[in-house]
Amino acid sequence: MSRFEGVKVSDRALQNQFMPIEFRNLKTKFVSVKNKDGKVKVGDLPPLMVKLKALSSAFTEDKIKQKLGESYDDMSNEIDFETFLREYLNLQGQAKEKSGGQKNSSSVLKTSSATTLVESEKATYVRHINIYLADDPFLKQFLPMDPASNDLFNLAKDGVLLCKLINVAVSGTIDERAINTKKVLNLWERNENHTLALNSAKAIGCTVVNIGTQDLVEGRPTLLLGLISQIIKIQLLADLNLKKTPQLVEVLDDGNGDIEELMALAPEKVLLKWMNFHLKKGGYEKTVTNFSSDVKDAKAYAFLLNVLAPEYCNPLTLDTKDATERAKLVLDHAERMGCKRYLSPEDIVEGWTNLNLAFVAQIFHERNGLSVDSKKISFAERITDDVQLSRDERCFRLWMNSLGVENYVNNVFEDVRNGWVLLEVLDKVAPGSVNWKQATKPPIKFPFRKVENCNQVVMIGEMLKFSIVNLGGNDIVQGNKKLIIAFLWQLMRYNMLQLLKSLRSRSRGKDITDSYIINWANRKIKSTGRSRQIESFKDKSISSGLFFLELLSAVEPRVVNWNLVTKGESDEEKKLNATYIISVARKIGCSIFLLPEDIMEVNQKMMLTLTASIMYWCLQNSPEECETSNGYSSTYASDASSPAPSVNGEDESSSLCSEVPSLTIDDAAPDVTVSSSQFENGESTTVE
Repeated sequence: MSRFEGVKVSDRALQNQFMPIEFRNLKTKFVSVKNKDGKVKVGDLPPLMVKLKALSSAFTEDKIKQKLGESYDDMSNEIDFETFLREYLNLQGQAKEKSGGQKNSSSVLKTSSATTLVESEKATYVRHINIYLADDPFLKQFLPMDPASNDLFNLAKDGVLLCKLINVAVSGTIDERAINTKKVLNLWERNENHTLALNSAKAIGCTVVNIGTQDLVEGRPTLLLGLISQIIKIQLLADLNLKKTPQLVEVLDDGNGDIEELMALAPEKVLLKWMNFHLKKGGYEKTVTNFSSDVKDAKAYAFLLNVLAPEYCNPLTLDTKDATERAKLVLDHAERMGCKRYLSPEDIVEGWTNLNLAFVAQIFHERNGLSVDSKKISFAERITDDVQLSRDERCFRLWMNSLGVENYVNNVFEDVRNGWVLLEVLDKVAPGSVNWKQATKPPIKFPFRKVENCNQVVMIGEMLKFSIVNLGGNDIVQGNKKLIIAFLWQLMRYNMLQLLKSLRSRSRGKDITDSYIINWANRKIKSTGRSRQIESFKDKSISSGLFFLELLSAVEPRVVNWNLVTKGESDEEKKLNATYIISVARKIGCSIFLLPEDIMEVNQKMMLTLTASIMYWCLQNSPEECETSNGYSSTYASDASSPAPSVNGEDESSSLCSEVPSLTIDDAAPDVTVSSSQFENGESTTVE
């Protein structure tokens, strides 16, 4: 079996710009243009790069050649893989600026070079932070920030602000005991905070592809504001669903609408539907379709606020002919009804999408104007998912979005029904597996086109040797939840095992199975002098959390503060340990989407993904780690006699596993077989 040897990336910041699967794909393409001497020249890149999806729509081959010529006098110069990656990122950034940024529903901030937009958004987010984090025990010493200064970029450099803001958006996402909050942090501690923030941001639904820890350490304005805007958006739109606000059923055209259709809408679309519902009641004749051009004259806002809070109505608002003055009166009205003022009249008149969306979301949060009709609410409340299905849906939704798919997934069971987003995921996980010429991109008018897309999904699943007994394309189109979840579990597991296989040179040809991963974890812990072991991912002892804390301490001795660890005996102690485990794992670099309850209840699937993620991180970041023919021998054996130091300790002598290794990548995909019954029973999967 052929291999690509020596994928060396010495710059950690550069590595963080890519997902492992993207690394593999780019490496494959780079190797494909090597000449007979095994070298790649600058002149070989234009025909290669013009075929890359991120560049093809923005540049011609001649244009790429011209761009590269600005940096290289001689196109016959040899170029290495790392330099190729840098040139790719440079062109990708130019392509995004050229196209005005991707229109991704997950992004509040659209990348723009306009200074006025950056300054407006910075000022708005600073005011938001000043309000919601004013009482934070650690940050209050730095607040309030001046919206007109660069305080935001400076304060964000140590990572604490982002971690705290994520917890404001989705409470409890980060165990704050895992945040490094000393007054002066060293470079490693800052990097830990930013790694924790990025992985936690993914875990609440942010898209962080192409954002690395170095970008945050340096406080790069556009990238930092883009991330902050996503976090704030998630906070403000959190209640825009039937589960949190069952009264939203009222916006369905007097109850005649389709509730499933409403459930499938992105939060922004629900917000527009809610807004138009009230505008119609108030006599506004237009339909608002966006948060930019349709609201920049502020008339829609005036009608909306008059419906929601008529007691604060000012007749001058609609009489004035000046849009800026009308916007000022609208903001005065909103403030009187309880909305915090952190938007300017100019922001409304300029039609800044992100800021107007935030303003409408704030109005909804303060006063949604929906009835408390018990019959309607009762009907909406009955539409609830099975708890485990709901938890699985959340996990797979976040995982799919973390891959950087173009179509943001808001509801797995609804969004996969046309097959397109599943094809996107398959193309990320198994590059080249999708025949895009036979796929139909949304919006899809004809139902049979959706079936065609889903049939291709099933066909690719068969090619990857998934067990898809009783699964047909029509099952996905019809939204069969259990079959969709079973397929996604196989897909996620395939991706996970494929990543481990990329480091397979260390396994000496052994199959990668559940028992293989368990054996690695047990030996890793044993090498530190501890005796805690598990027999399977169903082992009830896992619920205490101590096994994973010992494993994390084994792979990175300094990361667990044992003064914070409980015995894990009561439910409360188990919850504390489980929450801490998740944050510590994300802090070292694991991209995981489980909940504390998954550890407490020993959810076998999630225990496998957590252990495999830790294993992958350790092997990837410990080039000195090796295996004997009988199993693993630990590089941390010398630490066995000493306890793990405090996470905030000053001891810098412990191994930080900070070097980026040489990755060995197979060009063949692993064979994975998991049946729907195996999904239910949690049986093991083998990579042949």
